[in-house]
Amino acid sequence: MKKSLYMLFLMFCLLLTGCHGSKGSRTFEIPSEFDTNEKIELTFWAKNDTNVTQSRIYEKAAEDFSKLYPNVKVNIRLYTDYGKIYNDVITNISTNTTPNVCITYPDHIATYLTGNETVVKLDDLMDDEKYGLNGSELRFDSPAKDEIVASFLNECRIGDSFYALPFMRSTEACYINKTYVEAMGYEIPEQLTWDFVWEVSEAATKKDADGNFLVNGQKTMIPFIYKSTDNMMISMLKQKNAGYSDENGNILIFNDTTREILRTVAEHAGSYAFSTFKISSYPGNFLNAGQCLFAIDSTAGASWMGSDAPLSDISEDKIVDFETVVKPIPQFDTDNPKMISQGPSVCIFNKQDPQVVLASWLFAQYLLTNGTQIAYAQTEGYIPVTTKAGESAEYREYLAGCGKDNDLYYDVKIKAAEMLMENTENTFVTPVFNGSASLRDAAGQMIENTAKAVRRKQTVDDKFMDTMFDDMVSLYHLDQISAVKTENGDLGPLPGPAVALIVALIAAWMIIIGINIKDIIKKRKAEK
Repeated sequence: MKKSLYMLFLMFCLLLTGCHGSKGSRTFEIPSEFDTNEKIELTFWAKNDTNVTQSRIYEKAAEDFSKLYPNVKVNIRLYTDYGKIYNDVITNISTNTTPNVCITYPDHIATYLTGNETVVKLDDLMDDEKYGLNGSELRFDSPAKDEIVASFLNECRIGDSFYALPFMRSTEACYINKTYVEAMGYEIPEQLTWDFVWEVSEAATKKDADGNFLVNGQKTMIPFIYKSTDNMMISMLKQKNAGYSDENGNILIFNDTTREILRTVAEHAGSYAFSTFKISSYPGNFLNAGQCLFAIDSTAGASWMGSDAPLSDISEDKIVDFETVVKPIPQFDTDNPKMISQGPSVCIFNKQDPQVVLASWLFAQYLLTNGTQIAYAQTEGYIPVTTKAGESAEYREYLAGCGKDNDLYYDVKIKAAEMLMENTENTFVTPVFNGSASLRDAAGQMIENTAKAVRRKQTVDDKFMDTMFDDMVSLYHLDQISAVKTENGDLGPLPGPAVALIVALIAAWMIIIGINIKDIIKKRKAEK
């Protein structure tokens, strides 16, 4: 009986660990000194928006860092999509071939953390007297902890610990063809509302007898295009104060408000007043061709927006001349605006050699220096994540140059950055947990599916939504999601399969105990 119980107990522990994730054994301890004689090579996985200037900034940061620390070489691998970085990290975790430093999102880090201590916890590193933020032994001017915008730094917290440093921040903006909107007899309000955008978009679908749209005289017009439908759903739910998820990984999105949002999407997608990036393509291309009135995209893509956009993807002969206005995304309650905070953060990965990890931390920290922060912020409608850079004379001079040219001082790009700075207190982030990235995908997919369905003449009713909700749960494994950590720092609630496993093991344990007790009773009776 003892052997049976012992083996069962071991099985229980192993399976429980497998279901819920192991905390691992590779806790990083900060070396007392950074060994500048040890030759170290770091790999840095980064993303650029096909913007050559951004890749050059990464390269310059790596080169300048190596001048300060000649024993460290930084190799850069560039990606054009955050999802590809995420997938490659997941693939490489099992073989311990993750990069040393990585541009990423907290949603992704939460998934990285479910195995072992793949990502380094940064709390002690940030506070280290020698090598922490603004540490005494640094060879560069690092910002102090209180010089990082507090709300941006808190976005990098998972549970009660920090696992990343913010790198850049952006939000979504509504880029508006003011010329066409006013030609239709509308005046753009100080704060956009959903009602206004839907009304104008529907009005813009009117055609003449030849089938040309009245607003632009062309055969093509998609009045309202939203680039990121996951952000669209998340933002609308937040503005409505409706459920999406909580910090413990509870999925709350399948509610009546979500149904209401999807009905609205169906209405305007059915009239072709509304479309998405996945259905129609990049909103900036339609905007610049005079074929879109409201294009919602990241402020990080401002250089692609407008008649004079320096990075426009369409040929010059297709571009229509119009005035571009940059506004926050539409709101339900203009007295309580809500807009999502987004933009990349930087994490570092655990390795066997603590000197390599320390070197990774130093480079990640170097990305927060004024030179890198200001240069990168100037490439798009990003804003620096440090007050040290944001309040510097160099950055203020850049903002003051708005409209001086259509390159560095492109007015739409700078106005997008200024819009975010004016609304930083109105931004929000969603809870981060293992599976939050999957929930985000499901949120956007429901809008995509609804828009496609209504155009295929399907009926979008409660039955349709019930089926779609079930499909989302199955497709994105939302019934298997749990929080990585709670505010108390533990692993949070177990997922359903783990609970079922525990119940089954306890039942099996009781059966074994019962059988052994029965055998003992039989033996005693036989002895009598």
